[in-house]
Amino acid sequence: MKGHVNNVTYVRYAETARVNWTRNIGTHIDPANKKEWHSMVGSTGIGLILKSIKVDYKFPMTSPDKITVYQKLIPDPSGHLSSQSAFRLEVMILSEARQRPSARCFEDIVLYDYKKNRKTVDVPPFVMNQFKVMWEQQEKEAERWQQTITDIENRVRTLELESWDRTDAVEDNGSA
Repeated sequence: MKGHVNNVTYVRYAETARVNWTRNIGTHIDPANKKEWHSMVGSTGIGLILKSIKVDYKFPMTSPDKITVYQKLIPDPSGHLSSQSAFRLEVMILSEARQRPSARCFEDIVLYDYKKNRKTVDVPPFVMNQFKVMWEQQEKEAERWQQTITDIENRVRTLELESWDRTDAVEDNGSA
């Protein structure tokens, strides 16, 4: 059925992506702690609880569509997480059909100890280590892409200078 995607669906997309993100860290990035990462989406040990989510809708997505969800850890975990038991994710939900973001979410997530029935006092070391590595990778990629954008802008400016920004350039509006 073709129709409007209900707003609550975007929150479900973000939640599913967060679960996949956690499992993928354990499976592909930190297999030494796979069991701990996988148990974080359950309620048996240290788990993730969504404290709050803010969704900024960009356009009304319609079904059928395929989506891709990107997540970014914010802010720098070295200063932010060292004394807290929470972290934030910035989430972008991309419409494949329209090739643009359909929503942007900001998630506040609490690490919760289900055995003690309270927030964790400290972020487990295996989580902190991976978050630090992720943050460094995110920063390197941001620098790399910023340089790519600068290079493209410089090439466009060179083309402009060689064409319509020349002193002898004449605008051709066609014939009347």
